[in-house]
Amino acid sequence: MTHTADTPYDPGRYPAFAVTVDIAVFTMLDGELHVLLVRRAGEPFAGSWALPGGFKQPDETLDQAAHRELHEETAVDGAALLRQFGAYGDPGRDPRMNVVTVAYVAVVRDLVGVSAGSDAAEAALHPVHRVVSGTLPLAFDHRRIVADAVDRVGHDLETTGLATAFVGPTFTLTELRDVFEAVWQVRLDAANFRRKLSSDDGWVVPTGRRATPGADGGKPAELFKAGTAWKSGGPMRRPRTGRKAK
Repeated sequence: MTHTADTPYDPGRYPAFAVTVDIAVFTMLDGELHVLLVRRAGEPFAGSWALPGGFKQPDETLDQAAHRELHEETAVDGAALLRQFGAYGDPGRDPRMNVVTVAYVAVVRDLVGVSAGSDAAEAALHPVHRVVSGTLPLAFDHRRIVADAVDRVGHDLETTGLATAFVGPTFTLTELRDVFEAVWQVRLDAANFRRKLSSDDGWVVPTGRRATPGADGGKPAELFKAGTAWKSGGPMRRPRTGRKAK
């Protein structure tokens, strides 16, 4: 639809349109990849689980909207990573009006004791496999967004230092290997993983300390910190076949 000097612009002649942001927040819990979801307090899809998010306000950027919505709905601050990865605008994805959402992926370490903010009835961590498989239904097209976010994280593990965002300033090699295995859904050979990461390429640096002893009474695992090599990419490529890789 066009307008000229004789037919001035009339916003009322155009269909209602809105922009939202939705955030897929990932964390590792008990060696498994989890996503943070909120239970919607209002319609549409009242009572359903969904990604935290909401409408972008006229006076804020997309990034500002993502940070605000994440805090308002989950009380989460200080994500180790928060970046755009896609946009979704299929007709009918939102029953209220024509809505395009800009999707973000976030990584938060040690995300425990989450609580719902002012815009959600409940907030909780859920295993990603339950969402992607459809065992746990989500509102809108959020299942697709979560699946796409996992794919993006899987790609970024190969090309960036994203894996280190899932662990603390110091970590065990098992904790780091868990990240790759959980996101890629593969089994990595523990000995080969240690050799690769402990090489002279600068992936990890020994701290000289050990983790807190476990309940089994075994020797505590050695603690490492991230080296400088992560600034140039990831230490390995995603296995393309099979469930176990070296």
